[in-house]
Amino acid sequence: MSFPTLTMPVDGSSRDTLRIGGVTLASRLVVGTGKYASYAEMARCLDASGTDCVTVAVRRERLLNAAGENILDHLDASRYTILPNTAGCFTADDAVRVARLGRELLRDLGNPGAEWVKLEVLADKRTLLPDPVGTLEATARLVEDGFGVLVYSTDDPIIARRLKQLGAASVMPAGSPIGSGQGILNANNLRICLEYLKDGDADYPVIVDAGVGTASDVAAAMELGVDGVLLNTAIAHAADPLRMAQAMKAACFAGRQAFLAGRIPKRLYATASSPEAGVIGGGPR
Repeated sequence: MSFPTLTMPVDGSSRDTLRIGGVTLASRLVVGTGKYASYAEMARCLDASGTDCVTVAVRRERLLNAAGENILDHLDASRYTILPNTAGCFTADDAVRVARLGRELLRDLGNPGAEWVKLEVLADKRTLLPDPVGTLEATARLVEDGFGVLVYSTDDPIIARRLKQLGAASVMPAGSPIGSGQGILNANNLRICLEYLKDGDADYPVIVDAGVGTASDVAAAMELGVDGVLLNTAIAHAADPLRMAQAMKAACFAGRQAFLAGRIPKRLYATASSPEAGVIGGGPR
């Protein structure tokens, strides 16, 4: 009997693509563009991660670095789907304004991400957790305005379900606070979010956003059955960002394959991997 050989494609993708709204992504890893030592390092890490979707903060003061370089000059709009985000917004009004600005900027580039927005409406600067009320309000307004809204949310299943009911293209519950590196703190809540969001719609995209610290966090999230992982700091602030980007690529692929393969059930006691029956000297006496 022969068995198929499964190898990880060089770009970290497979035929198992991810579709959000009208856009199809080959990679299930979405990578942020902030916090790198330089735009050159950012470009190398994005390439090593295998991602084909990157998220960019579009507030005017975030588009230029200290040297006056524009981040969009370092992103190949023909290669990456650019997902504008409303990072740094603390009210629904600010988030809607920034989302509209991002749409106009990306329309000029002809990028498919122009009609998307990664919505963040934050509650305070210390926790950077989402403001549930502001997030719900901004989601409703942006959906009405024609956006495909990918919403950064807490891991509260009730809020997640309400965001989907409002028309969010994807709900993105946090694994843990932004930039904390704590990984997946409440796997059970994520499981309930998945149950609620995929009820009657198994293809609805659910992406873990925030809190990833290392590759095993990505694998753990993907093994739960989420459709993708969004991260930034875990690569940008690693001691070796390029090597970490490669590790994240491998972990995303491995976690997805493990979920599709189906893990064995957990048992309290051991189960022999080699049967005793039929073995010389083995079996019941």
